[in-house]
Amino acid sequence: MEKIRIQKMIADSGYCSRRKAEELISKGRVKLNGHPVKLGDKCSFQDLITIDGEKLVMPRKRNFVYIMMNKPRGYVTTVSDELDRRCVMDLLDGVEERVYPVGRLDRNSEGLLLFTNDGELANSIMHPSRHITKTYRVTVRPDISDEQLVKLSGGVEIDGRKTLPANIVVKEKQPGRVVLLITIREGRNRQIRKMCEAVGLEVARLRRISVGPIRLGMLKPGTWRELTADELRALRTAVGKEK
Repeated sequence: MEKIRIQKMIADSGYCSRRKAEELISKGRVKLNGHPVKLGDKCSFQDLITIDGEKLVMPRKRNFVYIMMNKPRGYVTTVSDELDRRCVMDLLDGVEERVYPVGRLDRNSEGLLLFTNDGELANSIMHPSRHITKTYRVTVRPDISDEQLVKLSGGVEIDGRKTLPANIVVKEKQPGRVVLLITIREGRNRQIRKMCEAVGLEVARLRRISVGPIRLGMLKPGTWRELTADELRALRTAVGKEK
């Protein structure tokens, strides 16, 4: 019987993303037939997988769900929070399937956030090698110089490593504030904020307006909807997972 990596099995079940599953394994919270596992271990559908003592249930028929949300500020992008802060999952009223966020937006950021229980697609969207574009509408203070624009566009060093080149468009200028459209092809932790900070800019507001071909559009803050068939097809094409 063919065996697959345990983190993929967990992701395919809809429990969490593959990246989160790898984190659970590394922390020793996953067991296979009663024994702790390590990254790289494999299993079959006949094996018993438990996470924190809870049996992992594999659905007999996968009902994949693909959702987009306009995340408001003040919510953390986690399934649950030990500090009892408001979580994006609290906004998913009416969603019967167990889904999880694809990537994240920090608490003070807002805009487009995707959710699914399709672990393979989620992993493809987040994988650095795919270079899926993400566009943000960013309000910075106080003003931006040509030199700062050149630095942001060419790449700046954050967390000891230079960012990939970015596309920067100045949308609006007012005294003491500038609105930029910033498109990046990677998804490092708090990347936009750190990039702006690296060139001496303060981020006053940050809103993600697209992920690959998926655009936020007129979706109201705090609301969600399922992706259309055309949107899902375009997303699969973008990550090389056409179906």
